[in-house]
Amino acid sequence: MRAIAFPAALVVLFVLASVVPQFSPSRPVQAQPGPTRVSDGTVNPPQSPRNASYVIDAALDPLTRTITAVETIAWRNITSRPAEELQFHLYWNGWRDTRSTWLREAAVGGATFDRRPNEWAAIDVTSIALAAGDDRRGSNAVDLTARLKFVAPDDGNADDRTVAALPLPQPVPPGGTVSLEVKWSAHVPRTFARTGAIGNFFFIAQWFPKLGVFDEAGWNCHQFHAGTEFFADYGVYDVRLTVPRGWIVGATGVERERRENADKTTTHRYYQEDVHDFAWTTSPDYQERVARFEDPPLPPVEMRLLLQPEHIAQASRHFDATRHTLRYYGEWFGRYPYGHVTIVDPAYQSGAGGMEYPTLFTAGTDWLVRPMVLTPEGVTIHEAGHQWWYGIVGSNEFEDAWMDEGLNSFSQARVEAVYGASYLSRRFFGFVPYVFRDFALSRELDRNRMALYRAQPKADEPSAPSYTYFPSRRAGNAVTYAKTALWLNTLERHLGWPTLQQAMSGYFERWRFKHPKPRDFFGALTEASGRDLDWFFDQTYRSSNVFDYGVERLETIAEHGRFRTNVVVRRYGEAIFPVDVRVTFATGDHVDEKWDGRARWKLYTYDRPERVRSAEVDPNRVLLLDLNYTNNSKTLSPRAREAATKWSLQWMAWLQNILLAWTALA
Repeated sequence: MRAIAFPAALVVLFVLASVVPQFSPSRPVQAQPGPTRVSDGTVNPPQSPRNASYVIDAALDPLTRTITAVETIAWRNITSRPAEELQFHLYWNGWRDTRSTWLREAAVGGATFDRRPNEWAAIDVTSIALAAGDDRRGSNAVDLTARLKFVAPDDGNADDRTVAALPLPQPVPPGGTVSLEVKWSAHVPRTFARTGAIGNFFFIAQWFPKLGVFDEAGWNCHQFHAGTEFFADYGVYDVRLTVPRGWIVGATGVERERRENADKTTTHRYYQEDVHDFAWTTSPDYQERVARFEDPPLPPVEMRLLLQPEHIAQASRHFDATRHTLRYYGEWFGRYPYGHVTIVDPAYQSGAGGMEYPTLFTAGTDWLVRPMVLTPEGVTIHEAGHQWWYGIVGSNEFEDAWMDEGLNSFSQARVEAVYGASYLSRRFFGFVPYVFRDFALSRELDRNRMALYRAQPKADEPSAPSYTYFPSRRAGNAVTYAKTALWLNTLERHLGWPTLQQAMSGYFERWRFKHPKPRDFFGALTEASGRDLDWFFDQTYRSSNVFDYGVERLETIAEHGRFRTNVVVRRYGEAIFPVDVRVTFATGDHVDEKWDGRARWKLYTYDRPERVRSAEVDPNRVLLLDLNYTNNSKTLSPRAREAATKWSLQWMAWLQNILLAWTALA
């Protein structure tokens, strides 16, 4: 992180700004120690095709940081074309050496990794065979290990080993099935991309040989890229995890069995239906707490929290944020179907915070947190929200990451609004906290996202496959998270929340446990609004053009006891959006004009007995994608107090934008 020097006056300002009233997020949640289990991981009736299911038996050696495992994969071809081969993700090979596509892209994006030899990752398939009892081959297993080969479908990198292809003895026909037995071993790295170990804390994700998605176009099995996440089919996961005795385990699904072994290890069996991934964590240091979400008519949900010892006092805040997410996402979009969720508070400096997996997510907090700051609430709401816009609606994050992250960022901000006033927290010298209130914007808006977008509004066109974005986290986030959330906020203000909510809930219901494309989301918006919105998507999704409207000229000329006012408004950006123009006169009366925003400029002229006071484009802040609010208005006769208040608050907004943009770029 780059250092920055603060003038002494700013230090005083921040100290004063930290003296603000505190608020209570909402009613506290009583957190009780000890396990409580209601759900058993089943989902009735089945919600997904369940065409990619896994039975895994894995053992962790924490001293050598190795995993040895055997898995059985049952796959069914649900397309209308035969599959002549299978393709697998071997994600951890992306962190095997600096020649992988993931590490090469990360380096282009500015990341550096200084690792000892034992801190890198690896995943090695030692055996792969058609399992005994396969309905196409009879009862004898067929060894296919020699057929397995690495492929690089995206960039042709011969040194990348994150995708493997397995030619089959005979194609799997439409509706046909195949069962494979895979033996493999893996080395757990020091954390890359929220996966790995530090001390005796292990967070294990994307850790097993995993099938890609076979669709009508063939295998969708992208290499592991630095700027994107994951995509897989739904199925049933039945996983046994062997760890040292006394270590707490959290995982996707529900623990069905626990067996104590003679070698001082314990085997935990976790089970879950209708999910497309499986992640787990273990540590002897976790403190377990449980609570229950109940808000009829939504179904109840058992919440399990694995907390670091130093964060015990924050248990109710984690539960409260999760409860808000389950309630509001459930009411707005659709019910959470699993009956249980696990919240993981990762270890300090583990790098595992802020990530989502089916029925499990990692949060993130600090040792010293202020009651008025949404830490850990913000990250908890966001990651819990991914159970909808990742877990239940299975978008392709390699190609259309905005359909997950962008939709969820928008939804998260709406949940955060229930906490009332918004405060920001930063630290001097890495540990001295200061807190200040976000004065300038409505609480629905996430200022971090706005600052991020404004810093790099043309980073990439959203319609490009996400894995082709410039491999910098801040550049990709500007498009994937920030721009999407802002254009959804803009649509909400343009169409109204009832229309947008109807569109998103209809989209959720139609595409739950399926793999939608961008056209499916756009279609839901068009259907709910009854309007052709292609003009909007052409600009926000299919281009990187920016919106920027402003007042170029405001003048009043006295003529024969009356005043002739000229207002010139201008479109500075390439993108087009209908905006209001408000002209306010000395009496306080105002005129609102409707401008389609298409021309480069437009003149409004008024002949009135009073002088003009001000003119403003988009006074109701509908177009949240406007790149520069400072040119949106001009004034001729401000009142001293109004001007002082306006500009002091605007100055604070500018300052916050600068600081947050610097944070995003650091």
